[in-house]
Amino acid sequence: MTTHIPSFNRRQFVLAVTATASAQALLSSKSVSARDFGPGAAPTRYPDPDVVAIDDEFKKFTQGNAAINRLYHNPKMIWAEGCAWNGVGRYLLWSDIPNNTQLRWLEEDGHVSTFRNPAQNSNGNTFDTLGRQISCEHLTRAVARYEYDGTRTVLTKTYGGKSLNAPNDAVVHPATGDIFFTDPGYGGLMDFEGREAENKDHWPQPYQKEAVYRIDAQTTKVHQLTDEIYKPNGLCFSPDYKKLYVADTGASHYEDAPRNIKVWDVVEQTDLKNGREYASMMFDMTDDAGNTQSKGGFADGIRADVAGNVWASAGWVGAGYDGVHIFNPQGKRIGQILLPEICANVCFGGTKRNQLFMCGSTSLYSVYVGTRGAHFC
Repeated sequence: MTTHIPSFNRRQFVLAVTATASAQALLSSKSVSARDFGPGAAPTRYPDPDVVAIDDEFKKFTQGNAAINRLYHNPKMIWAEGCAWNGVGRYLLWSDIPNNTQLRWLEEDGHVSTFRNPAQNSNGNTFDTLGRQISCEHLTRAVARYEYDGTRTVLTKTYGGKSLNAPNDAVVHPATGDIFFTDPGYGGLMDFEGREAENKDHWPQPYQKEAVYRIDAQTTKVHQLTDEIYKPNGLCFSPDYKKLYVADTGASHYEDAPRNIKVWDVVEQTDLKNGREYASMMFDMTDDAGNTQSKGGFADGIRADVAGNVWASAGWVGAGYDGVHIFNPQGKRIGQILLPEICANVCFGGTKRNQLFMCGSTSLYSVYVGTRGAHFC
């Protein structure tokens, strides 16, 4: 697990998949691949065919009279990431990492505007227990906080005397205010031209082993919680904060890395133990010729609902896979939300916290669901 040699370029990971049905879900071949989300699109007949119940258990967590909506689309938005809901302002915040911008969608009228530019090529965002914005920054390889007056405070950019790789996503424990964050390195490990190197022999190496960390809210000291993971990406707590789930996207760089979501027990609100696989991102898919093959993409951003299900963004495979995968508390895949783009991040929001927002590459999508987010952003 210490070898830092990539097996392929992350940007070349998109597989040429023509699958239109899942052997597990019996997906409709007329579903997401041909769907038009444009302003002149025909209305969607309820229930939405792209909200798929793999198991009947999922049906109680869906809203039968709700369709997937594309709230915003801009072809100049390169990679939408890091969505977080602000309940006081009633807005959704998210990052467009390559464009060095943060955007905001207002619940009041659906208006979208530039929230912050430059944004230090921020990725994940969240809000702390006092309502201050926390951002994971690629450009500065830092975790930063925006104060009430708008000034930016760097909380950390190093560990053990060495630079962090590039913090990716963060969540806040409400009892302590401590910030748990991941540091896989995407975006912060670039070649001299500012791109991930095409030649694996010249691939930039991490400044230190990829890991999950905690920032103590009282002392600001940084604690490494675990490095027993290849590339920790999105993370979320269980509803009772006794478990921490972390998506592993290490297969983008490491040949022996699994495509899965891991889980740890949270000990005394500060430490992690008993790391293990929670759910696999491998998925049996059947093509038009009836051939079934197990495909594995990535879970990126993840969020839990009040029932303990984990809603995981999913992508890098193709139609029938890309979108959101939903797992029950035991790690069984029970449902999917299919999107025409790779989904990088999700969060619950809206007045009742029953609106699932999905960052889909060049678009922002949402759908009302039959449950609520376990946490406030």
